[in-house]
Amino acid sequence: MPLAAVRLRQGRLIGRMEALGFPQRNEAMLQTLTLDVLKSSEIEGEILNAEQVRSSIARRLGMDIAGLVPADRRVDGVVRMTLEATQNYAKPLTAERLFNWHTALFPEGAAGIKVGFWRDDAKGPMQVVSGAMGRERVHYEAPASKRLNAEMKAFLEWANETGDIDPVLRAAKAHLWFVTIHPFDDGNGRIARAIVDWALARSENSSQRFYSMSAQIRRERKEYYEILEKTQKGTLDVTEWMSWFLGCLDRAIVGTETALTTVFRRDRFWKTYADVSFNERQRLILNRLLDGNFEGKLTSSKWAKLAKCSQDTAHRDILDLVEHGILFKDSAGGRSTSYSLKDPQG
Repeated sequence: MPLAAVRLRQGRLIGRMEALGFPQRNEAMLQTLTLDVLKSSEIEGEILNAEQVRSSIARRLGMDIAGLVPADRRVDGVVRMTLEATQNYAKPLTAERLFNWHTALFPEGAAGIKVGFWRDDAKGPMQVVSGAMGRERVHYEAPASKRLNAEMKAFLEWANETGDIDPVLRAAKAHLWFVTIHPFDDGNGRIARAIVDWALARSENSSQRFYSMSAQIRRERKEYYEILEKTQKGTLDVTEWMSWFLGCLDRAIVGTETALTTVFRRDRFWKTYADVSFNERQRLILNRLLDGNFEGKLTSSKWAKLAKCSQDTAHRDILDLVEHGILFKDSAGGRSTSYSLKDPQG
């Protein structure tokens, strides 16, 4: 059964993340949330600055990281919405929360849209349209604005219920239901995905996010819009949408496990060698090797340059790690002896 398989994979990932050290877990969460914010905006064609997003998230979560940069109000607003949804997953979803999210998405307002209120259809019916002017294709027409209060009241009452269906299925249906109502002039897709994050956090009873549904939807954007349109134009049968959502979620978790390979590797390494006493130079170079961004081969001269020490000191540092079985001498010949990091599990 797809739901059972997804729930099993979800549980395994959470268990694996909880076994990480605190710094690694924070790093994984920062990486995931940054990706989530960036990709949810990309789905709508909006490109945010990655360093600003990462810095804004770190500041709001009180993480002490290097290289923080100022973030503009637009980036801060999207981050604020995302974190409010996941950090306060235990709080019920309300119209006031959604209005606050909408205002966060458009902190300086936006021409032609009502910010922080349901749409009023003053310019005609709300339609999702593509194509050149005069040859537009209507993908979907949302319910009239006069129905919004009743529609959203029913949606919010249902979204906050517990126990009748699995929380992951509720997340899938909540996304579809919300974008079908399309209650705002703009920003409906991003808010729908924030609702999914809120619902998935409730399904795990945790505010810590280690996989990004938005990043996977971005990879499958074409299929995402196709299944949405097909479901909205069809009958009330949501089976295909639910099946696609579960598959997408499963692929999101698998993708996270791959993306966090470096985090898992670093955690495994430091736990394996927890009893070894390293100096600051050794920790610096080992972290560079574990990050996977070390260019070329490790030699004593390169060690001396990076660690800002003498060639003799570098050589002693390296021999110490070789004696502990952490580095090994490469077999390939050459003018300079080079070394590689031994994987503690292979």
